[in-house]
Amino acid sequence: MTASPPDSPPLVQKRGFLQTLELDIRLLGMIGAFVVICVVFQAWTGIRTIPEFTANPLAWLGAGRFLIPQNVFNITIQTVSVAIMATGMVFVIVTRHIDLSVGALLATCSAVMGVMQLWILPGNLGLPLGHPLIAPAAMLAGLVTGALLGALNGWLIGYQAIPAFIVTLGGLLIWRNVGWHLSSGQTLGPLDPTFLMFGGIEGTIGAAASWAVGALGSALAIWGLFASRRARRKHGFPVKPVWAEAVIAGISVTAILGFVALLNSYQVPVRRLQREFAARGEVMPEGYSEAFGLPISVLILLAVAVAMTVIAQRTRLGRYIYAMGGNPDAAELSGINTRLLTVKVFAIMGLLCALSAIVAQARLQNHTNDIGTLDELRVIAAAVIGGTALSGGIGTIYGAILGAIIMQSLQSGMAMVGVDSPYQNIVVGVVLVAAVWIDIFYRKRVGAR
Repeated sequence: MTASPPDSPPLVQKRGFLQTLELDIRLLGMIGAFVVICVVFQAWTGIRTIPEFTANPLAWLGAGRFLIPQNVFNITIQTVSVAIMATGMVFVIVTRHIDLSVGALLATCSAVMGVMQLWILPGNLGLPLGHPLIAPAAMLAGLVTGALLGALNGWLIGYQAIPAFIVTLGGLLIWRNVGWHLSSGQTLGPLDPTFLMFGGIEGTIGAAASWAVGALGSALAIWGLFASRRARRKHGFPVKPVWAEAVIAGISVTAILGFVALLNSYQVPVRRLQREFAARGEVMPEGYSEAFGLPISVLILLAVAVAMTVIAQRTRLGRYIYAMGGNPDAAELSGINTRLLTVKVFAIMGLLCALSAIVAQARLQNHTNDIGTLDELRVIAAAVIGGTALSGGIGTIYGAILGAIIMQSLQSGMAMVGVDSPYQNIVVGVVLVAAVWIDIFYRKRVGAR
């Protein structure tokens, strides 16, 4: 009887660089698409003559206007409103619903805040424009309005079993015209100066504070990576090599500080500085300059992103939302009150619509009847392009924000090179359909493995 040969050592599967980093392939694809958009429009806006390009092709990139600080600043503040609502749309779509009323809700909340600032508070309470209570009172009224209207949508969907498509389609028609009625069809302005600080150009924190925020964000990114590593090791899960964690940390810090540096290089116009000094009875020193820095609206978006990510990943509410989206029947049988959960999800969506109304109205510096028009399509597109599955159960907050950035960059770039608005909408529609097709193809391929 011969002895059995010893067991052969297990085969060690070699892993590539990207596999070792364990990066989300869809996230890499979105980042790659964003980089391509930036490079194409940077080159396109630098075109002068074909002979110049033939002599030096890279001259197009250097002469382009897409990535100059001023345009990056403008794209950033234009993205915030849609990105804030897109984070809420992730929860709505994850629970297998849809909300077509977000643009109309934004308009109604904007009308409420405009009427509060210009008619109710000054007329009924005698508070002059610029009073310290005007802005917070108007914002509170808008936020309460948004949360209540969102909760009403959720109640009709969850407790009355009316399809979300019908409820929110009706809301698209109702709330847009309720906003028109509240403002008597008028454009409301000028708004309170404190309120305007939340729109972008009128409210920035300057270079020094922006660097401080960038340093804090970098520290939190590094801490988050290594806290996650420590938690995985504590529970016996495999962890990436230290060098892989360091590479991801380096990429994160570079992206954060690079963004801050780009915005800090956008200088406040000299004439504006002279007016500000003159308003204070001072003379501007010779050679004085000042950078805009990070807009307050961007800080609001960052706070919303962190809060929504924590809700999605660290709270019972988030676990219930994704469980309901994954299998509604199983979630209900396990004891989750899916009807009340629907009300909560739509109330969050309404609250975020109101917050977006603050940012959008302050950026435009008045309330107009067409504010938020077609935002429902932009918000849904941002969430879907960011990887949120229309079948429910799958979606990320950072993906939706990146989707909003990609859409706004695409539209801004097309506007800069002179593409007419109808063609811009055609391109956005094609991108949306292509994003869903790619997502379906990717999920099928991953599921087949």
